[in-house]
Amino acid sequence: MRQKIRTGEWLRMDKMSRQKKEPGLKEQTIGYYNQYAEQFAERTVGADMSFCQNAFLKHLPAHSLILDAGCGSGRDSRIFMEKGYQVCAVDASEEMCRVAAKQIGRPAECMRFEEMTWRERFDGIWACASLLHVSRSELPLVLRNFHRALKIGGVMYASFKYGGGEEERLGRFFNDYRLGELEDVFLRDGLFALVESFETEDARPDYKEKPWVNIIVRKICV
Repeated sequence: MRQKIRTGEWLRMDKMSRQKKEPGLKEQTIGYYNQYAEQFAERTVGADMSFCQNAFLKHLPAHSLILDAGCGSGRDSRIFMEKGYQVCAVDASEEMCRVAAKQIGRPAECMRFEEMTWRERFDGIWACASLLHVSRSELPLVLRNFHRALKIGGVMYASFKYGGGEEERLGRFFNDYRLGELEDVFLRDGLFALVESFETEDARPDYKEKPWVNIIVRKICV
């Protein structure tokens, strides 16, 4: 049986050291995407995410409104739009927003997750490989912002690299999880109910040996 992590324990865990590290690492990560936006898009825009997309979309009504939170190249926003969904694409990197706009044919909004103030606007939130750049101490706040932005009964998808802990890798900050731990994080405050969770291979052929953990949850309270 997995040991649950209480909210207070989570927020206290290494809080002082993280407060010193997070601002610099966050700006560094955004700076990475601003600097390498075109190269990153080239590496990821052709990745086949259909398995995860279909697992998410089957829980949404046709033509519903999706927030693509951390839209990156705009790959997934474009596919959702082609399938008839309405999409609001946002990213913290100005250059990634510029690249995404070329994919989807309209502007993507430059916004950080902690800046979101929407209330019960979206039927679904797609956070593919984006929350993994949010630190463990900041993630509860971001999840509350996402919860507030979802309509009652709305669903959210998120994916993280498989692993344990936080670290800087090649100029970016990463927050990695194992599947059981990820479920605990998303469910512990009673804001969401688990729809499903699963592991996948990386969709990029040269990264096949690096697994991902994926979770889909549903908003269950105001």
